[in-house]
Amino acid sequence: MTEPRLHHVPCLDSSLSLHRVAYWEWGDPANDKVLVCVHGLSRQGRDFDTLAQALMDEYRVVAVDVVGRGQSDWLVDPMGYTIPAYVADMVTVLARLNAATVDWIGTSMGGLIGLGIAALKGSPVRRLVLNDVGPSIEPASLQRIGTYLGQPAHWATLDEAADALWAISQGFGPHTREQWLELTKPMLKPDGDGYKPHYDPAIAVPFRMITPEAAQAGEAMLWAAWERLSPPVLLLRGADSDLLSHATAQQMTQRGPRAQLVEFPGVGHAPLLQQPDQVQVVADFLRSP
Repeated sequence: MTEPRLHHVPCLDSSLSLHRVAYWEWGDPANDKVLVCVHGLSRQGRDFDTLAQALMDEYRVVAVDVVGRGQSDWLVDPMGYTIPAYVADMVTVLARLNAATVDWIGTSMGGLIGLGIAALKGSPVRRLVLNDVGPSIEPASLQRIGTYLGQPAHWATLDEAADALWAISQGFGPHTREQWLELTKPMLKPDGDGYKPHYDPAIAVPFRMITPEAAQAGEAMLWAAWERLSPPVLLLRGADSDLLSHATAQQMTQRGPRAQLVEFPGVGHAPLLQQPDQVQVVADFLRSP
């Protein structure tokens, strides 16, 4: 397996200080055909290793560790862990990549960031893949995520960590033990005689402060952004997803850019794009005329 190159770019935050955002890069660094991949709320960029391996001969594949995760810095002010701030960071990353256009794959939170970027006037996004997320998010899924996000954890071994993470990740669908161990390794940081989660526990602070009123206002803004989109959109959904309802997905095929919808049976929130059929659906969309 080809190992990616690790880069960092400084970004400005609301406290008027700089934080570094990390990104992993596969393929020819001079390739003007760029694919940006952004992960979910508590994940990190190495989730896209399998997809990157499949597409690196055609694309310069860039997988970002959103601030507070993976190899990126942690923020001094946890209230900076918000979608608008992530969009601002990604504008800086895109400037560093120096590509006239990019294709974008975003899983869950990464899809919302992509939606924010793609809706901007003059956006470089040529094609957009939203992985199990849309403007309307089911409250039950937020409650489920809130039960583990930011909770202290320490695991003595990789296997123990893998088991614990699998217990909260059933929605990702079937994976072999080998696949899951490889997905688990980048999710860990050394912690004394064992491991702890890779992310800043403070990412949970603004998440837990979301009120029903704020969620409603955010949903209205996201639907407005959806209506402004011009690039073609592929919408992926786990058929058992508790975050993106089938009804919302259907609305997304009928409003705005009228997304192409593909649902994966036996998967919830969210498909991790590890399985050959999932990779093929994405590749076919990106390669289509």
